[in-house]
Amino acid sequence: MRLIINGRNIDITPALREYVEEKIGRVTRHYDQIMDMEVTLGVIKNPSVQENHFAEVTCFLNGAKIHVHEEAQSMYASIDLLADKLDRQVKKHKDKILRGKTGAGTIRINSVEEIGDSEEPTPEEEIMEIDSETGELE
Repeated sequence: MRLIINGRNIDITPALREYVEEKIGRVTRHYDQIMDMEVTLGVIKNPSVQENHFAEVTCFLNGAKIHVHEEAQSMYASIDLLADKLDRQVKKHKDKILRGKTGAGTIRINSVEEIGDSEEPTPEEEIMEIDSETGELE
């Protein structure tokens, strides 16, 4: 797995790089066919924005792409939230693949021979006719 870490309006320190590698590396426990991961860390320089640190990752799997974006008040908190969200999405993708291979969604149709001859049940009550003019039973 190739991990690329970029920074926007922030310098990537060795401690921050190590923290990202540790947290994002957890994803490989669940799914080992991850090709590349591009992590972008940044700071929004707008004073009106409360959660001004963001982290986003684009994960290229074998035949799929997962993109996760998370914002928080500190960079480490946004990385933690990002790792949890990415974990859930990768698990969801893996379960989706496994469900597709097991054939759990197939429907069986019983043949006529298995069902047998089913005759309509006869009603136990008699049908009585009423004369419409007189209202008496016939």
